[in-house]
Amino acid sequence: MALAALARRIFGSPSDRHVKRFQGKVAAINALEPELEKLSDEALRARTAEFKAQLANGTKLDDLIVPAFATVREASKRVLGMRHFDVQLVGGMVLNERAIAEMRTGEGKTLVATLAVYLNALTGDGVHVVTVNDYLAKRDAAWMGQIYNFLGLTYGIIVHGLSDTERKAAYGADITYGTNNEFGFDYLRDNMKYTRAQMAQRGHAYAIVDEVDSILIDEARTPLIISGPSEDRSDLYVKIDALMPIIGEGDFELDEKQRAATFTDEGIEKLEARLSEEGLLKTGSLYDVENVALVHHANSALRAHKLFRRDKDYIVRNDEVVIIDEFSGRMMPGRRYSEGLHQALEAKEHVKIQPENQTLASITFQNYFRLYKKLAGMTGTAATEAEEFADIYGLDVVTVPTNLPVQRIDDEDAIYRTAAEKFDAIADIIKDCQERGQPVLVGTTSIEKSEMLAELLRKKNVGEMNVLNARHHEQEAGIVADAGLPGAITIATNMAGRGTDIQLGGNLEMRIERETVGLEGAERDAKIVEIKRTIAEAKAKSIAAGGLMVIGTERHESRRIDNQLRGRSGRQGDPGHSAFFLSLQDDLMRIFPVDSMDSMLGKLGLEQGESITHPWVTKAIERAQGKVESRNFDIRKNILKYDDVMNDQRKVIFEQRIELMDAEDVSDTVKDMRHDVVEAIIAKSIPPRSYPEQWNAEQLQAAAKTYLNIDIPIQDWVAEEGIDPETVSERILTMADEAAAAKAAKYSPPIMRQVEKSILLQSIDGLWREHLVTLDHLSKVVGWRGIAQRDPLNEYKQEAYELFQTLLTSLRELVTTQLSHIELQIRQEPPPPPVPDLSGLQEIHIDPLTGENDADEGDTSADSLGAVGGDPSLKPIDPKLLIGVSRNAPCPCGSGKKFKHCHGAF
Repeated sequence: MALAALARRIFGSPSDRHVKRFQGKVAAINALEPELEKLSDEALRARTAEFKAQLANGTKLDDLIVPAFATVREASKRVLGMRHFDVQLVGGMVLNERAIAEMRTGEGKTLVATLAVYLNALTGDGVHVVTVNDYLAKRDAAWMGQIYNFLGLTYGIIVHGLSDTERKAAYGADITYGTNNEFGFDYLRDNMKYTRAQMAQRGHAYAIVDEVDSILIDEARTPLIISGPSEDRSDLYVKIDALMPIIGEGDFELDEKQRAATFTDEGIEKLEARLSEEGLLKTGSLYDVENVALVHHANSALRAHKLFRRDKDYIVRNDEVVIIDEFSGRMMPGRRYSEGLHQALEAKEHVKIQPENQTLASITFQNYFRLYKKLAGMTGTAATEAEEFADIYGLDVVTVPTNLPVQRIDDEDAIYRTAAEKFDAIADIIKDCQERGQPVLVGTTSIEKSEMLAELLRKKNVGEMNVLNARHHEQEAGIVADAGLPGAITIATNMAGRGTDIQLGGNLEMRIERETVGLEGAERDAKIVEIKRTIAEAKAKSIAAGGLMVIGTERHESRRIDNQLRGRSGRQGDPGHSAFFLSLQDDLMRIFPVDSMDSMLGKLGLEQGESITHPWVTKAIERAQGKVESRNFDIRKNILKYDDVMNDQRKVIFEQRIELMDAEDVSDTVKDMRHDVVEAIIAKSIPPRSYPEQWNAEQLQAAAKTYLNIDIPIQDWVAEEGIDPETVSERILTMADEAAAAKAAKYSPPIMRQVEKSILLQSIDGLWREHLVTLDHLSKVVGWRGIAQRDPLNEYKQEAYELFQTLLTSLRELVTTQLSHIELQIRQEPPPPPVPDLSGLQEIHIDPLTGENDADEGDTSADSLGAVGGDPSLKPIDPKLLIGVSRNAPCPCGSGKKFKHCHGAF
């Protein structure tokens, strides 16, 4: 450690070396400024067309950094009155280098992004700017969009509730702003469409992720899932919920680290007795196979009652249970817990119970954002997670220096014995700050604690305060904008990704927007002058009182969340102060105890209301946080390893889907499938090197009727002298092809081509959904293989591969059977491609760390036709090698066959 510190002092950190490398380009951009200032607006705008022409003629994008950045800076000065600082130019270069720019709160990340966005939008491939909520997407697009429009580029916004037409238009723009959820769900929805024209997104060229740590680390624990409703079991949830009051302390065990709750033997006995009385238990034991659904419901009810707390994990609003994001403290309307947990919470809170859902499509944020050819991000806190960014996404973290030196004073943590003592001390400090005119921002971890602190402050006769949590989500921007006023008290649940700066004296833009409604001309101008004067006076008072005081009421398990809260103070060189107050009853200290802390405080003989403050204490807590972060990283990494297996298969399916959608004629693919089915049924009915009398003629005849809808005179063929399996195969193939040709002639080839494509795509979708459910169930049970000294991940990979081969076999059978039996109503024109109805589907963002998953416990059996066998001679191959392979190219497995006749065969 000492050597590393010495090396940093001599050579600088990696970030320092990065920043130094960019200084030459910064100087070149500054040198261009006088020249660009002389250009007219039209001449400045014309540079965009010049840059595009240079790219078309072979100029590399990186060679345009200096002129393009200089152009954006000049446009920003003219349109917004904002000139990029030199450190902001550095930040733009970091974003262009597939890296993460770590910039402190208030350093203007939103403006920094315009540099890299403009440069990369010149290619015409589209740039995505990803934010954490709809408000920021709209605000940033409208604000920075003025620069893009001035320079001749277009921008669009993706928010919840848009139609497919509106989404396609937004994605068609040069620059598209939107939330991480909307981009991910649009990708999943697009891969449920039946034509290219119905798809909204046009590719994944370049993305800048704002609050990158929140999106790519915190929210990446939870996959995006599109699901549809299944069987309604609301009555059963109500009946099970009514039994929860009988479950006492000794009837269950909690594991808060894993967010798990399980019944003890005593609890199971109680439950079985009551379930029998209610007539719900089909056999004597709850764990008999007939009672699997009851176990599922009982476990969900136990977790709902014992692990999930109202106003911390969720709130009840408008007769609905709404999840609260644990990181941002925001409500997440439309999101639902899975595996019946959300229904159990609805039963617990006596609101309307919505049906459970079945997974139709899913993807993790890790795998969605790795689709982009070029990815970058920005945030105020990324250095603590640099290893994960590099390992999972291949992104370096570069710390960009501040424009002005940081003047904030950070106190060591103060630790109290009890939470009550801690909150008393916090309340006293808040009261003192208010009396001195110092603005205070208090960070809490839950709605419950924020409202408890507010009530305590009222009892101590502290003046007005603002409480910012999920209950007051709509007033978020306004509350944050006023948090820098002298003596203002703002209590907030987690400040991660709030997106609005806390400016001492107040936020000028927000006040102008609020206070000039209906004013025009000179009257509006006079009002703006008055607002500026008022803000300047208020800022002077706040600075004189010491700047923004940030108080953390407890430590989060992640140091980043604490740093985000602390970073709200000391913006742009302003003075500020931060302090964290802890107690031994805090969640972090209780669940992840710091060794010997309690005994040490006891030996010190602390009296009521006293605390200990020492650098050793702060470092010990940070070490505990580091252990938790490492543990969470390992969990996320393990989840990703399993998801990567499904992701490889997902890419193959989605790529093949797009290839089929683009094809005018899929009759060759359908013919290959039909021939494969013929070979399979013959292999099953006619053993190798067997005599005709050993053939299972009846089975072959029945299979030909079932799958191909043809009657074969198998008894006559068997009676022929010298008959062999190859001859039988040729005859069946000929009959099947003739039947298909006759059907095409009957209904016209154009109509049959459209029908073939439609059935092919719908069959892929149906089987893929069943496959997702099966893989989900497999992932839940494969961990037990470790008891037998077998690697669960390898077991999962092997079985997932075999299941994928089964999916392809089932697809061949299903498509062949449907096309051979289908009868159509004759029409003059080919039927248009169907538009999938996605209106009844739900978008869910769940947490695999808690064991939740969205697949229902429904029927996961194979297709009713049954499998007739695949090709056992195929070599095992990594599915990654199959991605993007043309159907007529040689197969990557090295067999010498075309891909469509080998591993690409449906």
